[in-house]
Amino acid sequence: MILPPQRRGDLSQAQWQKLQPLLPVQKPAVGRPSNDHRTTINGILWILRT
Repeated sequence: MILPPQRRGDLSQAQWQKLQPLLPVQKPAVGRPSNDHRTTINGILWILRT
């Protein structure tokens, strides 16, 4: 997986590795695939900071 450049306030690699096992699978058995979890969480954190 290619990681985007880390911006100020984004999750670090260490933080992401702790959080990733707690999230649902990226591609569920039925339905459409979900958005990238890391991008979504970074977006939520950005909204909370602003």
